[in-house]
Amino acid sequence: MRVLAINGSPHQKGTTFAAMRTVIKELEAENIDVEVIHIGTSPVQGCIGCGKCGEIGKCVFDNDPVNFCAEKLKISDGVLIASPVYYAGINGSLKAFLDRLFFSCPSSPYKVGAAAVALRRSGGMTAFAQLNTYFNISQMIVTPNVYWNIIHGNNPEESLEDEEGMQIMRTLGRNMAWLMKAVEMGKKSIDLPEAEKRVWTNFIRPLKQS
Repeated sequence: MRVLAINGSPHQKGTTFAAMRTVIKELEAENIDVEVIHIGTSPVQGCIGCGKCGEIGKCVFDNDPVNFCAEKLKISDGVLIASPVYYAGINGSLKAFLDRLFFSCPSSPYKVGAAAVALRRSGGMTAFAQLNTYFNISQMIVTPNVYWNIIHGNNPEESLEDEEGMQIMRTLGRNMAWLMKAVEMGKKSIDLPEAEKRVWTNFIRPLKQS
């Protein structure tokens, strides 16, 4: 089994990676292969809503890791996404990256998702909820935990002192490994739910004449 781990921080070995590394150790202890992708410091193009990905099977922009990660996501059993907190949300480059990744590669039903957030003080809950939205809308199964997947620290060394946060990350790794194995066993013995043809509507309605 394999997990695609996406480090959304511009700092490759910063506090965000310290959180990820703790999760990854638990996954690897369960014989799960993990590939870490760091989105880096180069500019990441946001989605422009051109719809070309539906025609060509990939994002039209091919000068950053989005299409590379899309191929990795297709063959992964789970995805771990970690982000620092910027203005009570996820990193802007990661937001642009994930918008294009999940829109151009909608082939993730019943994969296991896990999110981790690293921050100095506050804003972690909104960033955490933001990451989980990608999993939910893609019919992924979100890994449970004993508390929110948030770790505190201004640098990797400080994050190691957040004993509760480190325990949460270890639990996240163990729960993700167990859930991936449970899903794999379930797929072998239980048929997946029948998918309905998507219905697309909007919320604009003509005003009734009084």
